[in-house]
Amino acid sequence: MLATSMTAAVVGVDAHLVHIEADTAAGFPKFTMVGLPDSAVKESEGRIRAALRNCGYPFKWDRRITVNLAPAGLRKMGSSYDLATAVGLLAADGLLPQHSLPRMLLVGELALDGAVRPAAGVLPMVLMARRHGIPAVVVPRANASEAAAVAGVCSYAVASLPEAVALAAATDPPPPPRLDTPTPGPVTDVPDLRDVRGQPLARRALEVAAAGGHNLLLVGPPGCGKTMLARRLPGLLPPLSVEEAIETTAIHSAWGARPERLMETRPFRSPHHTASDAALVGGGSIPRPGEVSLAHNGVLFLDELPEFRRNVLEALRQPLEERVVTIARVRGTLRLPARFQLVAAMNPCPCGRLGSRTSGCRCTPRQVRSYRGRISGPLLDRIDLQVEVPDLPYVELDGPSGEPTEAVAARVAVARGRQASRTPETAVTLNAELDPAGVRAVAAPDAAGRRLLVAAAERLRLTARSHGRLLRVSRTLADLEGTPRIEPRHLAEALQYRCCTLDTE
Repeated sequence: MLATSMTAAVVGVDAHLVHIEADTAAGFPKFTMVGLPDSAVKESEGRIRAALRNCGYPFKWDRRITVNLAPAGLRKMGSSYDLATAVGLLAADGLLPQHSLPRMLLVGELALDGAVRPAAGVLPMVLMARRHGIPAVVVPRANASEAAAVAGVCSYAVASLPEAVALAAATDPPPPPRLDTPTPGPVTDVPDLRDVRGQPLARRALEVAAAGGHNLLLVGPPGCGKTMLARRLPGLLPPLSVEEAIETTAIHSAWGARPERLMETRPFRSPHHTASDAALVGGGSIPRPGEVSLAHNGVLFLDELPEFRRNVLEALRQPLEERVVTIARVRGTLRLPARFQLVAAMNPCPCGRLGSRTSGCRCTPRQVRSYRGRISGPLLDRIDLQVEVPDLPYVELDGPSGEPTEAVAARVAVARGRQASRTPETAVTLNAELDPAGVRAVAAPDAAGRRLLVAAAERLRLTARSHGRLLRVSRTLADLEGTPRIEPRHLAEALQYRCCTLDTE
C-alpha cells in the first residue's frame, strides 16, 4: 500500500511543505529512504523501528519498504521527520486510516520508547501550514506555546506516538485544548540609561539613533562607556508588536533556538570580532541565518570594530542598504531578513589612549592611520551618526544619575509616531529607511539650510549618500522637536555627528 503524510523542512528562515510517501510491497526485506535525506534523517529508521515495537504496533518489516521525501530536490535535515514518517508507515501497513492525513501536518522527533521530543523551527512550520490552508498541526508538547502563537491553525501538542496516531485515526478530531496565545510583554530586563553618567553628546546621539532608526558609531578610549551606552539602546526602542514578535521569534526558531514564548524584547546581538562572514551575514554550505538576521527588528552591536576582518565588515554593506541578505548558491538564491540597527564601537588608536585625559598615546601617526584604515570609507558612509565618547573626569563619574530610559523612550515613541503618520500607506515608517523620493518630500531644507549644506559639502567632502543620510538625521531631529520643517539648527546638529568621520586614506 501507499500512504502520504505531511511535514515541513526549514530552509533559511522559511518552511517548505514536504510530503512523506511511504510504500510497502512484497520482496526482499529492505528499508530505503530517498529524497536527499541527511544522516539524521536516514538514521530515523532505527528510531522508528524501536518506537513502533515499544508502543505495541505490529508493523511488518519483512517487506520492501520505500520512503520518499518529496520534493526530492529539497535537502532534508534534522530529526523532525520521525513522527510523520512513523504515521505514514502505519497508514501504508493498514494499521491506520488515511482520511485525516491530507489535513494534518506532523512534526517531531521520536525517542526509542515512542516519546515525542521537541524540534527546531516549529513556528515557521506552523506559519507555512497556515499559508497552505492545512487546518491542523501536531507538534511536540514542548513546542506547544510556540505553535499556539499562530492563529487560524488547530495546534495539537502530543507527548507520545500513540497520541499522534489517535489524532490521525479520528474521523472528527476533538478541538485542541485552549492555550493562551503568547503575546510580547513589557521590556523589563534592559539596563537603564540612568546608569550612564555624563556623556551628553553620546546620550543625545543614542536618542536620535533610536528615534530614526539610524546606525551609530561610538569612538573613544577604553572604559569611557561605549558598550554601556550600546546595551541601553533596545530599552529606548518601542516594544515589539505582535507581528514583529512572531516574525522575530520565527527567525530564531528556524536558526535552532526553541523559544518557549514569543520574544518580549528586541534582539541585541553582539558577535565576537573573530566571527566569520558566514556567521555574521549568514550562509555556509547549508545556508543558515547569521547575526544580522538574528538581530532583525533589533540591534547588532559590533564592539572593537577594527578588529573584525575586512571581508566580514564589507559583507555588511548590502544588508545596511537593502535590509535583506541575498545568499546565492548553485541550488538557488535565499533571501534572509536583516532589518536591524547597527551600533559599532572602537578605540581611536591601537593603544586606545589618543585624546585621553589620563594617559598619553604611544602610537605613531602611521599606526593610527593604519588602524583606522581597517574600516573602509563605503562602510563609514553608511553609518549616520559618528560620535566621539571621551573619558570622563572623576567629578562627572561621581555626579548625579542621568535621565532614565523611560523618559527618553517616551520622546522616541512620539517621534516615531510622527514618522509613521507621514507614510500611512507604506511600510516605511523610519527616517533612516526613506528612499530618495521620500527624502525630497519630507526632508527638503530651506534656503538657509541649503547654503549651510553647500559649505559643509565642500569642507567635509560629503558624498551623495552622506548628503542623503544627513538630511534623514535632520528630519529625525525635527521630529524630536515636533517641528514640521527642517531648520538650519537641525542640519548643524546633524553635521556635528558627521565631524568624527575617520580618515581612511
